[in-house]
Amino acid sequence: LSLYSSPARETKYVENPQTQLEEGVSLLRHVMEPYTAWCQVQWFCVTSGSASVALCSDFFSEGFEFLQNPPAGFYPRLGVIGFAGIVGLFLARGSKIKKLVYPAGLMGIGASMYYPQQTVSIAKVSDDSFLGRSVFYFDYCYLQINWQSI
Repeated sequence: LSLYSSPARETKYVENPQTQLEEGVSLLRHVMEPYTAWCQVQWFCVTSGSASVALCSDFFSEGFEFLQNPPAGFYPRLGVIGFAGIVGLFLARGSKIKKLVYPAGLMGIGASMYYPQQTVSIAKVSDDSFLGRSVFYFDYCYLQINWQSI
């Protein structure tokens, strides 16, 4: 061994594993990216001097006017529907499926209590498309499971 030289060290860079919080934030950013891009386009549309400013302005001004002069009982109904969603989140402990289904289901039930005519019209329109999609997905799943025997 020489006094003036040291043996070469083998160093490896080891990246710290991502925490659950970092993974959750990353997943949220990837999921929300299309929506934030849409909002940026709409904001650009409103702030730019393009020809479509009138269209964007009408889109946002209608919503603003509706919220400034809502129909009677709109905010209490909105509160009940929102509270139903929060109760659904509270009841949906455990799986991720429950966290999606319970709030949406309870909010849908609350909305259908306050707006029955709109619920019936949506159900009539979506009934045919729902039936068609369900038959398609059933056939697709059947073929995926039994593709070797066909």
